[in-house]
Amino acid sequence: MHGLYLITNDDPLEILKQKLMLALQTIPIALVQYRRKQVAAAERADEVAELLILCQQYQVPLIINDDLALAQQFGCGVHLGQGDGSIKSAREVLGEAAIIGRTCHDSLVLAQQAVEEGASYVAFGAVYLSGSKPLAKVVSLSVLQQARQQLSLPICVIGGLTVENSAPLVALNLDLYAVIGDVFNLPDNEIAARLHAWQALMNA
Repeated sequence: MHGLYLITNDDPLEILKQKLMLALQTIPIALVQYRRKQVAAAERADEVAELLILCQQYQVPLIINDDLALAQQFGCGVHLGQGDGSIKSAREVLGEAAIIGRTCHDSLVLAQQAVEEGASYVAFGAVYLSGSKPLAKVVSLSVLQQARQQLSLPICVIGGLTVENSAPLVALNLDLYAVIGDVFNLPDNEIAARLHAWQALMNA
């Protein structure tokens, strides 16, 4: 797993689908995460079904945020926060091949626990404060550097990432760069250029 990790926003579904399709058409995307906090639980299965078809068309894994039952229903991976259940239980439900991510905030201890419990990747952040999580703890570059040296799993960074501020992260040779607003908050006609800029940065 390496590259851009797109996390959905709360735009109306048709707008989100259009922007996601544009992204998937433009550059290789590592993962897509379904995270729709403002959508009623009863509507999420229908949305996942639509987005999964789109992701499968481009052979990109779809990960469900914080909802193991929904991930099981669609055969998707899952991303778990610290309060969203154990990795071991998720692995038992989803199987050995499933992608299971764990939020580790700014903690190497939590990340090492996730490694030992069988996570597929660990996520650190927020790197920068963002609109989606304005009160999140901020992780330092030194912690990320230590994580790169100590951990055997792919390392994801999240929180306010843009092309303009992510060069120090790319210099650490991290694996996954999770982005919401820097792609999905743009008008359609700016998405391709932004993604090409991300690709150039990651390939530098």
